[in-house]
Amino acid sequence: MKHKLSFGYVNILSENIAEIIVDEGVEITLEMTEECDNFLERMFPGELGILVHRINNYTFTYEAQLTVVSYEKIKAMAVVIYNKQSEQVTRELLEKRAMDDWNLKSFSGLELGWQQAYDWLQSELVMTEAN
Repeated sequence: MKHKLSFGYVNILSENIAEIIVDEGVEITLEMTEECDNFLERMFPGELGILVHRINNYTFTYEAQLTVVSYEKIKAMAVVIYNKQSEQVTRELLEKRAMDDWNLKSFSGLELGWQQAYDWLQSELVMTEAN
């Protein structure tokens, strides 16, 4: 199920996995991160995994970098990356948020990374359910 938000789309892939696709050229703002968190809270009552599909190039405002993926029920994130710019933005975001100790793994979209990312999220969510 595909849902349009102000910055892109959220696809509901399963009962506990959402795929986020941000539109080309968007600068993610604090308000957009709140919109996404509110949407995830409404759609997923329990723990969830996020598959960030970086097929487009986009950036974050400083405030958004500090608040993105703050929804406490996110247990794992997989990022599918297609180019060096997306890889760099992801790495910089991880460095800024190192204290949060995200359970995040990157996958190459050029090497069937989407399926690998989805499979990894499923296994991570099963592991958190078992604990």
